[in-house]
Amino acid sequence: MFVGLLTQSMQGQTKEEILKDFTGPVFEFENEVIDYGEIAANSDGNRVFKFKNVGKSPLIISQVKGSCGCTVPTKPEKPIMPGETGEIKVKYATNRIGPFSKTVTITSNAYEDTKVLRIKGRVLEEGTADIEKKKSVVSDTN
Repeated sequence: MFVGLLTQSMQGQTKEEILKDFTGPVFEFENEVIDYGEIAANSDGNRVFKFKNVGKSPLIISQVKGSCGCTVPTKPEKPIMPGETGEIKVKYATNRIGPFSKTVTITSNAYEDTKVLRIKGRVLEEGTADIEKKKSVVSDTN
């Protein structure tokens, strides 16, 4: 009976309650989706996901992986200490015409040991008359 009560009380905790007592690192991203918008072919495909370690111990990112060869992420090499910020850089191959939606998977020692970020947008053909120089939009929506 005691085990049943203990299990039930653990299941009733919210994520915020668990994180309050968690002693490890915790990601807090400014944005988890980067929308490139409509961009010209062969334009700059570099973008950055910024985050902060809001946990209580150093954050160590062991791996970042793009969902295909056209998405190349770069991880920080040093641990991100509690309260410090870091960046995951992503380069998308803008020589591929058409819409895209790709993921970047991060493996770390954080509370969420696997985190998936997303990039999306549309690469327009060179010489397209309706290319407007639209800035990329960063959003929290999926």
